[in-house]
Amino acid sequence: MATFQYEALNAQSGKTEKGKLNVASQAEALARLQEMGLAPIKVDPVKKEDSKKAKAKRGAPKGKKGAKKGLGDMEINIPGLSGRVKEKNLTIFTRQLAQLTSAGLPLLSGLRVLERQEKNPTLRRVLGELSEVIEGGGTFSEGLAQHTKVFNKLFVSMVKAGELGGVLEVVLDRLAQFMEKAMRIKGKVKAAMFYPIAVLVVAIVIMGVLLVFVIPKFKDVFAEMMGTGLPEFTTFVLNISDTVKNNAMGTLSGMFATLFTFSMIGRTNFGRYILDKMSLLFPIIGPVVEKVAIARFARTLGTLINSGVPILQALNIVKDTSGNVVVARAVQDVHDSVREGETIVAPLEASHVFPPMVISMVDVGEKTGDMPQMLEKIADTYDEEVDRAVESLTSLIEPIMIVFLAVIVGSIVIAMFLPLIKMIEGIE
Repeated sequence: MATFQYEALNAQSGKTEKGKLNVASQAEALARLQEMGLAPIKVDPVKKEDSKKAKAKRGAPKGKKGAKKGLGDMEINIPGLSGRVKEKNLTIFTRQLAQLTSAGLPLLSGLRVLERQEKNPTLRRVLGELSEVIEGGGTFSEGLAQHTKVFNKLFVSMVKAGELGGVLEVVLDRLAQFMEKAMRIKGKVKAAMFYPIAVLVVAIVIMGVLLVFVIPKFKDVFAEMMGTGLPEFTTFVLNISDTVKNNAMGTLSGMFATLFTFSMIGRTNFGRYILDKMSLLFPIIGPVVEKVAIARFARTLGTLINSGVPILQALNIVKDTSGNVVVARAVQDVHDSVREGETIVAPLEASHVFPPMVISMVDVGEKTGDMPQMLEKIADTYDEEVDRAVESLTSLIEPIMIVFLAVIVGSIVIAMFLPLIKMIEGIE
């Protein structure tokens, strides 16, 4: 026999009752509560360790504040068992759970199956805790809400709406599609930005090697052969080399200080707003950032509304998950407008973030009552535009970065050859 601690609702009085049952299993505890006319809210087994600790606490001498902790009482943080779960792992889990529930497998069984095969230790632990919540009579959304580092508000709200509507498997499928499309777009943007960043790092390394190790040797040769009669451009490059070589630590410190300053500015509300605003207005990259933000806004809001989440709650979730402060402020204005009984279109137009086409489509969807489908169409359209914009950006950045690298290295080479050309002209 085991002891189970329960919390249940009395249907007649409407009050919550708590107590303990000595039964063989949790299933028997649930059946006993139903026989008693109680609706179980939470049913958890009482561990023997808890009973021992309670007895030890009652029997401990009052004069001492406590004993030293032993090895068994120490908390050990093992890397990989805490923190966040990668987006890829979470997307795969959502897709697999959607497939299992759609095939008719009970939710609890599906979670147990995925827990056994999950390789990520953090997600495996979370799945085990979710299964325990459901076994104890809790809902899936209640379990998800206990792990905010893994599941965001969008995930929890959609699952809760699916549970209330009795269409959890449909909502999980929509959520999996949403996450797959979001991850695909993010992957394409990251891939497009990898090349210019890699070229920029290579250019900085090459410049550092030339300025610190190569150019000083030329300076010694020029001093012996020509004295002070060097071309102005060569003198300029040599002075830069001296500055970098003699202040290498200062130069690195200045670079890190600049990066640190930008990161600190980005953590403030005003600084984040300025940086996000600049990212939207920045040439070449700005249009891509804008299209990604609009596609994410439309996809998130459309998916939430289509899953049964109330419009005001959906707008709050979109605001928190927008990833751009400028868009978040526009969504907040939309939320305030809807709360006052007004339309969505006016604040969208006043934000100057959304193009006229998006505003017109939202207006049509609002008037026809077909808002979720219209938002999905907007998201699909802008996903395609993001694909084309990223391809164009990649094809445009590649020659620009090659020319940039060639100009830097070429300028240094020309600066070193100018004195030799001047010497040859003097000989003739």
